[in-house]
Amino acid sequence: MTERRSSHLADVGETYGEHFATAGRFGLVMVGCGLACLVHAVFPFLFVNTGSDAVRGLHKQLSARNDRPGWERHPII
Repeated sequence: MTERRSSHLADVGETYGEHFATAGRFGLVMVGCGLACLVHAVFPFLFVNTGSDAVRGLHKQLSARNDRPGWERHPII
């Protein structure tokens, strides 16, 4: 397990701390936006652009990683 974990970190070119921060932030954004989308489903006048704005922002951040090592093998954090 440790070998696989360190291999993934090397493949994406991040330290454990960097990976923790990046993956944690992405996860929190996705959870928050998921909740906003559920509220939007019930109350369409709330959080009108929250989900689509978040997806665009996350896509932009992920796309900026294209030049990092191992990107082709690990397109998702």
